[in-house]
Amino acid sequence: MSGKLYGVGLGPGDPSLMTVRAVEAIAEADVIAYHSARHGRSIARSIAAKHLREDHVEEALVYPVTTETTDHPGGYQGAIDDFYAEASARLAAHLEAGRTVAVLAEGDPLFYGSYMHMHKRLADRFETEVIPGVTSVSAAAARLGTPLAEGEEVLTILPGTLPEEELTARLASTDAAVVMKLGRTFPKVRRALEGSGRLGAARYVERATMAGERLAELADVDAGSVPYFSVAVLPSRADAEPAAPEAGATGEVVVVGTGPAGPLWLTPETRGALAAADDLVGYTTYLDRVPVRPGQRRHGSDNRVEAERAEFALRLALRGRRVAVVSGGDPGVFAMATAVLEAASEDGYADVPVRVLPGVTAANAAAARAGAPLGHDYAAISLSDRLKPWEVIAERLRAAAAADLVLALYNPGSRSRTWQVGKARELLLGHRAPDTPVVVARDVGGADERVRVVPLAELDPAEVDMRTILLVGSSQTRAVRRGDGEDVVWTPRRYPEP
Repeated sequence: MSGKLYGVGLGPGDPSLMTVRAVEAIAEADVIAYHSARHGRSIARSIAAKHLREDHVEEALVYPVTTETTDHPGGYQGAIDDFYAEASARLAAHLEAGRTVAVLAEGDPLFYGSYMHMHKRLADRFETEVIPGVTSVSAAAARLGTPLAEGEEVLTILPGTLPEEELTARLASTDAAVVMKLGRTFPKVRRALEGSGRLGAARYVERATMAGERLAELADVDAGSVPYFSVAVLPSRADAEPAAPEAGATGEVVVVGTGPAGPLWLTPETRGALAAADDLVGYTTYLDRVPVRPGQRRHGSDNRVEAERAEFALRLALRGRRVAVVSGGDPGVFAMATAVLEAASEDGYADVPVRVLPGVTAANAAAARAGAPLGHDYAAISLSDRLKPWEVIAERLRAAAAADLVLALYNPGSRSRTWQVGKARELLLGHRAPDTPVVVARDVGGADERVRVVPLAELDPAEVDMRTILLVGSSQTRAVRRGDGEDVVWTPRRYPEP
């Protein structure tokens, strides 16, 4: 009979936080295994020390390297792989001899723990039980005395070893976070917190529940004093009071694009700006795409009051508020960025900081659904004559069509504008073949998404509304029905020689 393998979670360091089942598993074991560096001291062993007996066989699994400096022919990863293979073979020999083996693990065995490498190599061959333990994440929150995440907040756990840009993006876009594995990564993590605008809220916890525990504001921590067993914590902000603006302080306006539909189309930078804002200003339909956050004020309005909305946002910023103006698609493409910047150029608002964050445009979203119709030069034209005369629109359509550009036609129709699509089709047929592919994309990314490819001559204005965008191909654009029955459209990148 083979022995049994235990992966024993010991908790974050305080022996009193070991579970009853962890103590039982150690008592049942014949062999106690634990990882350590070359110095031979094992934190896991020290946590469980009072539960070890003289008759326990101890297996110290000593890492050959603790940095990436090694002369192993396979480099650091090769040295570690060889170590895991050798260590698991030692434990397998005990299990095959009928001995029960308990592998001690700080925190939880399957949460960034060394035990998991033994588990992956042995669990399919021997009876195995994993005993969960209190993680350093839970211990850090408990020692700080603050909720990690509340309600519908998202908690993100990140290793500090990630690239700085990746850390910055993820920290900007999440509600709450814990960054593990600090030590030498601390300067990079601090920069990522600062770059994401979250440094002021970040807390530092070192050796939670252990001797030498330290709690601090992360911004005040000296990088040279940070050990590996420390974490950065961005706690829940559900009950956080917005910082009162200083007297005379000016806030800022950030104009953000939500893409063509819901959360899947948001960039991390946009998520971060929306989460950090004191006030959200925008067309109600677009505001509804943004999650409700406690303490955040929402100011919805009709779609036809762009100038008033822009001035309102700037007035809020003058009072020290951080304002996000919410736009659909990309805010700089037929959207709110122009209105905000126009108002911000007036004397009364010239000192208000304004940033524009990009979003996925309707044209790009529709093109991706259809294939690659925008693979070569293209022009974007709005068919709405509310802010410019139809004669200007018609002239631009003729010029773009004569130049053989693919056309992305925004705002093609509405309840009060029903004739523009028909007139545009007539103009384009003067320059394009009747079978030119037209992508008719409605509500891309939404519940009512419908993307069709029709010949230009058969484009039906009755099927077009304000939630539709049209992509009209050039003379080179191709539409092919593939084996799955789907039409795919693309415009070659190479244009024929004249």
